[in-house]
Amino acid sequence: MELLKAKTILSKVNYGNDWYGVDYNINLYRGCSHGCIYCDSRSNCYHIDNFDVPKGKENALLILEKELSKRNDHGVVGIGSMSDTYNPLEIKHEQTRGTLKLLSKYNYGVSIDTKSDLILRDLDLLKEINSKNNVIIKFTITTPNDELSKIIEPHVCVSSKRFEAIKKLSDNGIFVGIMMNPVLPFITDSEEDIIKLVKFAHDSGAKFIHTFMGMTLRENQRDYYFEELDKYFKGLKEKYIKYYGQSYNCAVPNYKSLYKAFTNECDKYKILYNMKDIIKTYKKEIKDDNEQISLF
Repeated sequence: MELLKAKTILSKVNYGNDWYGVDYNINLYRGCSHGCIYCDSRSNCYHIDNFDVPKGKENALLILEKELSKRNDHGVVGIGSMSDTYNPLEIKHEQTRGTLKLLSKYNYGVSIDTKSDLILRDLDLLKEINSKNNVIIKFTITTPNDELSKIIEPHVCVSSKRFEAIKKLSDNGIFVGIMMNPVLPFITDSEEDIIKLVKFAHDSGAKFIHTFMGMTLRENQRDYYFEELDKYFKGLKEKYIKYYGQSYNCAVPNYKSLYKAFTNECDKYKILYNMKDIIKTYKKEIKDDNEQISLF
């Protein structure tokens, strides 16, 4: 594994904790091998060279322990917002597992973004952290169709495997749900598929689904996405160019009706979809002596 120099691992979020209640961010790997055709992290603004080859960070756990031990605010640490922390390198190097051990040791909560069922390896540590602090797991699932997921997310487990992982986590008392982001215009935005995804989420014990009903397109990310469209969805690139031009935020054309159908299904199954409700429901009150009182 190629290692990058790092002066710091833990960073305080600069957007407030209204995004899943996250107080800190950690990205243990730089780059990702999942090969998702739509990935926003390919954008030039993130300055990640050779994005498809993940790299680790030198002395990451040593640096992180020093940072965690110096702080008194034992908030929620977000992992994997830029690069999936459960990539193939993690199987051997266990940077993420080591991080979870440290978060448990110093009584921090955790919020993890992933597409990989490798997270089940660390169920023991997630349960340990959950007994002391807050845990929220967010699986990105963009389609209920395994064959389509193999095209748009080629090097990660298919959607059905992610639903199975959600079920396992939920059955073990972990607050887990779905980021239905992005919703790809003209590809994953059919009402039938959205309704099916919500039903699968319910059957798997997912507590929430959050979505923007669209995608982003900006420099480099756009170029890569259009190249992949030409491979697998002939003629669709031209449709995007005609409909969206150079827009950054690309909401699905049928946004209002689709979002209404989505929320109706979520209400039917009592699945949360509003960010404030998601945060309010999973967060516990953490006392200074680490005694916890559930608010719900």
